[in-house]
Amino acid sequence: MEFLNKIFSITPENKTELIQEVFQFQLQNNKVYREWFELIGKQQQKPTAIPYLPVSFFKTHAITTTTFDPDVIFESSGTTTSINSKHYVKDWQVYETSFLKAFQQFYGAPQNWCMIGLLPAYLERKHSSLVAMVHTLVQQSRHTDSGFYLYEYQQLHATLQRLEAVAQPVLLIGVTFALLDFAEQYPLPLKHTIIMETGGMKGRRKEITREALHQQLKNAFGISQVHAEYGMTELLSQAYSSGNGRFYCPPWMQVLVRNEDDPLDVRLEGEGILNIIDLANLYSCSFIATDDVGKVYPDGSFEVWGRLDNSDIRGCSLLVT
Repeated sequence: MEFLNKIFSITPENKTELIQEVFQFQLQNNKVYREWFELIGKQQQKPTAIPYLPVSFFKTHAITTTTFDPDVIFESSGTTTSINSKHYVKDWQVYETSFLKAFQQFYGAPQNWCMIGLLPAYLERKHSSLVAMVHTLVQQSRHTDSGFYLYEYQQLHATLQRLEAVAQPVLLIGVTFALLDFAEQYPLPLKHTIIMETGGMKGRRKEITREALHQQLKNAFGISQVHAEYGMTELLSQAYSSGNGRFYCPPWMQVLVRNEDDPLDVRLEGEGILNIIDLANLYSCSFIATDDVGKVYPDGSFEVWGRLDNSDIRGCSLLVT
C-alpha cells in the first residue's frame, strides 16, 4: 500500500526514481516481463533502459506481478474467433483510485455531473473496464438521471432536452458508433452537455477519421469541441482530451514514442508508435508497447492517429511459454 500511495502522490521530482523502483519490482516479481527483459535486454543500447512489453502479450500470457487471486479480470472486446486480452487486477481499489483521481483532475467531482453512458457494445459483454469505470462514476454522481443507455435513443433525447432546460451539467460518454447513430437520428443543440467519445466502431459502421467523427458530432449538437477518453483493457489509467484529439495524462501515466523500424529506439517526443508507462499497473506490467500510431508533444500530451496493420501478430512469437 505504501508503494501505491507513492504512485498516486507522484511528483516531477520523484518520478524518475519511482519509475525505476516499479521497474525493478516488476522485473523481480513478473515472470513474463523478466523473460522478455532477458530476451531483448541484451539488445538494449543502454543497460539501464526499460523494456516495454508488447500489448499483444496480454492475449497470450497471464501478465501478473507477484502471485495473487485477482479481484477482477478485465477482458477486451473481440469476435467469437479472436483471442481477447485479459488483465488480471489484483485489487479493484487500485483501479478505482486511478480513474477517480484522474477524472477529478480533469473534470472535478463526479457529484457535479449527471453521468450518462451510451456504451451498447460494452454493455452487451462482460468484463469491460470502461463499463466498470462509468458505473462507478454514475453511482458517485448521485443524479437521478445518471445511468446507462443501450439503444433507447428517443429516451436519451428526451432526457437531454429536460436536463438542458434546467442547465444541468451532463457528461455523455459514448462509444463512437452509438454517438454517430444518436447524432443522425436525434440532433439537438447542447449547451450544458459534454460529449466524450471513447473510440471504437466495433464493426458497426465504416471507420472514419477522428477529425471527421468530431465534425459530425459538432454539427449535430451545435458544440465547439468533442472530448475523448483514451484507455484500454491492458491499462488501469486513462488520458483525456478536451478537444482536437490531443490527450493529457494523469501524473502517474506517461506516453512515449518508439521507432517502428527500431522498437528499442524510444523517445520522449515525436512521431511513431506509442509506448505507455502506467504506474497504476503495479501488479501487472507498467511498461506497455502499444500498437497505436501517433505523436507525442514536448509537454507530454499526445495524439492517436490509428493502429498498426496486422498488429495482432506482431511480437506474439517472440516469447513462447
